[in-house]
Amino acid sequence: MTTDLQEQTRPPHPRSGELHLRLIDGFSLTHGTTGVRLPFGAQRLVAYLALQERAVRRSHVAGGLWLDTSDARAAACLRSALWRLHETGHDVLISEDGCLRLSPTVAVDLRDALGAAADLLDGHPADRPHRLLLSLLGRDLLPDWYDDWVIFARERFRQLRLHALEVLCRRLTAAGEFQRAVEAGLSAVACEPLRESAQVVLIQAHLAEGNFVEALRQFRLYERLLATELGIEPSQRIRRVMQPVRS
Repeated sequence: MTTDLQEQTRPPHPRSGELHLRLIDGFSLTHGTTGVRLPFGAQRLVAYLALQERAVRRSHVAGGLWLDTSDARAAACLRSALWRLHETGHDVLISEDGCLRLSPTVAVDLRDALGAAADLLDGHPADRPHRLLLSLLGRDLLPDWYDDWVIFARERFRQLRLHALEVLCRRLTAAGEFQRAVEAGLSAVACEPLRESAQVVLIQAHLAEGNFVEALRQFRLYERLLATELGIEPSQRIRRVMQPVRS
């Protein structure tokens, strides 16, 4: 997978000849720079297996994807999705010993995002460009998909990327890279506006840069949001963060 810095909101296209699966901010499968068109049933199959950490038995895949049908109908739907994938001419999945798994030759943006988040949370130096980190961590997994298995994976990824974005914001603030720190903080706040810890790291980035007005503006926005959505006031913790402005 390429990690060249790109001034764009999505990860860059893969190299020529490489299969790349995008699950963040929507589904797409590309071969090099050419899109691979799949019907929705085949998309669900590919996404389901991409979210698994191991090979999965065919019966389990069929039952997980086609819950509201009979076993025979679910098996038929699975065969149809597999046939559609075979028709693309690309080795997207591997079938062996009655199990299915995503081919290891398919690069998956979610796995890159999980690796980036783990590195940040473990305190390792970020080895990915800042823009790529934000594009990987700043957006939801498969928005507008409402299968239970997607909702669970999306929430798990959301929590992980929120923590990672907050760490990134604090790290960039400490390094004096204030513009990038604010971008990371804004991404965390956009992900969950009511999350106090995200608001705190963003306000701290503004304060570290000496932008007291921006810090106060962000605090007031959060204050109004809490009043409107929850009918509560900001905590003493975030008020203490605002003490330099009050002083």
